[in-house]
Amino acid sequence: MGEKLVVVGQGYVGLPLAMRAVEAGFDVVGIDVDEWRVKRLNAAESYVEDVGDDVLAAAHRSGRYLAGTRYADAEAFDICVITVPTPLREGAPDLRHIGSAGQSVAPLLRPGATVILESTTYPGTTEEYLRPLLEEGSGLRAPEDFLLGYSPERIDPGNARWRLENTPKVVSGLDAASLKRVQAFYERIVHQVVPVSSLRVAELCKLLENTFRHVNIALVNELSIFAQQLGIDVWEAIDAASTKPFGYMRFTPGPGVGGHCLPIDPSYLSWKVKRSLGHNFRFVELANDINDHMPEHVVHRLILALNQRCKPIKGSRVLLLGLAYKKNAGDCRESPAIEVARILCKLGADVLAADPHVDDFMLPPGIEMVEPTTVELTQADVVVILTDHDCFDYELVQRTAAFVFDTRDRCRGAGVERL
Repeated sequence: MGEKLVVVGQGYVGLPLAMRAVEAGFDVVGIDVDEWRVKRLNAAESYVEDVGDDVLAAAHRSGRYLAGTRYADAEAFDICVITVPTPLREGAPDLRHIGSAGQSVAPLLRPGATVILESTTYPGTTEEYLRPLLEEGSGLRAPEDFLLGYSPERIDPGNARWRLENTPKVVSGLDAASLKRVQAFYERIVHQVVPVSSLRVAELCKLLENTFRHVNIALVNELSIFAQQLGIDVWEAIDAASTKPFGYMRFTPGPGVGGHCLPIDPSYLSWKVKRSLGHNFRFVELANDINDHMPEHVVHRLILALNQRCKPIKGSRVLLLGLAYKKNAGDCRESPAIEVARILCKLGADVLAADPHVDDFMLPPGIEMVEPTTVELTQADVVVILTDHDCFDYELVQRTAAFVFDTRDRCRGAGVERL
């Protein structure tokens, strides 16, 4: 038998890791509290875009993958990786899922085993929060009896170029022995491993990556507001700036930020700075304010544009293209597009939406899902592009729709207004 790996959490981070580990020869147990997920996994039906049904079926055929809700299946593990969500609760980090995983794993710990946290969190979580839970529940001590590490997830759902195996993996350990063990594990999983000196450095690394994106998105979002008021095409300026081969990285405006990371991770960092140092992280707070108000700005621009066409927002037929929070991703519940839809519904608009990546159960009431057919595009008073899924026929959209409000720079022409 191979080494036994337990992956707690079988979502967009944990499931790809579990599949890759099976390919690397580990005996993998995937734990998830969601019975619906486990049922689908054991039927070889994937709900994660980056893992195909064929990959899941192959893992089952190998005899080295089992999905379950019971931690008893994780008994006698060699390595445990925790990949559970870390949301915000009333503006503060919510570590309940990490806590529950730690308390459940602890009684199963045995000398020589390794526990690795991948969940995004503030510096100090692994050592100050998870470690005591594991020690108290097991009666063992780290690093004397078991090893402890942290490796931030870098999964980008739907990214066909950068996948788990070819994205460099930052790793860290509580001590030198822990780091060596964590590094050896991920060297079997990914092509390149990047060791750092401490758990806190690795924890900060992840927050830095997402805060960098969050702040720069806020920059171009606010710039788009002022550029429009100044009569300047911000998209043309961004295209021109992007020709610079050094000292510049392209970011583009949109209806806000969404998903499991960008709206949340920078707030973990600002919370930690405020709590530990007593200072406000002003860049993060400003970025939050700008990005949080972008759905309202999109609706405001839409109201002005319809007024110019002698149409009130109330009663207008508004077709939204793309509800998911990012290109080719499926979950829309953390999406700024959904906030745009909610505001439009409150204003009395007749809101329709098209998104093949989104299921009806994710939608708030008042939104009708349709196909972006020629008939629907023609009947709409305005077509609003909120997420630029590649599956949409943008040539058809700009040729057929009477008016297009484009927040993603996918359409051009006389009947198109861009954010």
